[in-house]
Amino acid sequence: MTLSRRRFLGASAAAVMTAGIMTRGNVFGANNRIGVCVAGINGQGNSHIRDVTAEDDAEVLALCDVDQRVLERRAAELEQATGRKPKMYRDIRDALADDEIDAVSIATTNHWHALMSIWACQAGKDVFVEKPLSHNIWEGRQLVAAAEQTGRVVQHGTQSRCNATLIRDINLIHEGFIGNISHSRGYVFKNGNRHAIGHGENAQPPAFLDWTLWQGPAQEAPFQIKRGVEPRTGHHVHYDWHWFWEYGNGEIGNQGVHEMDIALWGHGRSDLPVYVQSTGGRYAWDDDGETPNTQATAFRFADGSMLTFEVRNLGSFHEADARACGNSFFGETGYYVHRKGFFDYQNNPIPVDEPEPPTPNKFAAFFKTMRTRNPEDNMAPPLEGHLSCVLCHAGNVAYRLGRSLDIDPELEKFKDDEANTMLAREYREGFEVPQLA
Repeated sequence: MTLSRRRFLGASAAAVMTAGIMTRGNVFGANNRIGVCVAGINGQGNSHIRDVTAEDDAEVLALCDVDQRVLERRAAELEQATGRKPKMYRDIRDALADDEIDAVSIATTNHWHALMSIWACQAGKDVFVEKPLSHNIWEGRQLVAAAEQTGRVVQHGTQSRCNATLIRDINLIHEGFIGNISHSRGYVFKNGNRHAIGHGENAQPPAFLDWTLWQGPAQEAPFQIKRGVEPRTGHHVHYDWHWFWEYGNGEIGNQGVHEMDIALWGHGRSDLPVYVQSTGGRYAWDDDGETPNTQATAFRFADGSMLTFEVRNLGSFHEADARACGNSFFGETGYYVHRKGFFDYQNNPIPVDEPEPPTPNKFAAFFKTMRTRNPEDNMAPPLEGHLSCVLCHAGNVAYRLGRSLDIDPELEKFKDDEANTMLAREYREGFEVPQLA
């Protein structure tokens, strides 16, 4: 039974779920290979194309992008590399109606992640979704519900969950190797490749870009170009969107979510904090960017333990263990520094005798889970990704409101009416994230 685009757009969510589940089992395409559509292929999506192509049991059957130039360029590159021309889609809904596609790999702008993933689940496709899996707290919970209700595999793009050293070391932390963890600290100091983005002015979108589809769930806004620049790319396209609240989540929700996920994972938390405060600003740069380039955030959990997180796109990172990004965990008898190991409080290394476990890379893990349908094989499940994203979003809400906030971890809400208005967003007609939880 083919799920046409017309039926996909017109059917209720329940009908689409049923049709997707009926049409998609564990039967894959030619030579039992998993057929993948990669959506959003200018930046990170290009690495998805390479990674999927490197796997023996999968192939990129289709590409999807709202920029026709990018779409044609990537298709030509893939055909040259593999000898096969992929299908090309501009609208993800057309790709989701294609029965040859088993899975969708999503590397679009943040504000598309949850809706595209939910649509894919409802169409019977498994999903690899880049971080963050949501643009706000509420829609992340809806994606978790979509995965549960449809039985689809959803793997979050926090690939550190596949890191053999981290798996070993965090298991040791959970076993009490340095005692109970009272404080975890994450940081992102991406000063080497972050800079002011300049100022923009309204312009007509170029013919090769479907600006309506690019905006998707976001409210209608004029296309902008950087002043004095030809409209080959827009002010928000293809990377500057990270620094606008309508589309991105700032650095804490960009590179930061990787480190936040490690911080929460190593902390051994399955609960959310009860308190958040965040402060900072967009310092030194004279540009249109809205999100902070410097942000310090602190969380407190019900048991009194804490998690701190720092973002800085200015200045040196050498005080942070000479790494641009990282994590530390502080226990009763010692501490742990990612990539450096365990130490006692006299700064003496604590040796580790246990070997690192064999682990697949992120797409090998994803494809294994697709075949086994065993949730325990999913190394970055949607619920874990959602909880990590909640902390990023909560930090941004506290920053934007300029005050500390109490959180109800069970309801995933703030104890603040104004803050609760920022749990979700107003979705554009035709691009609404459905309420599933």
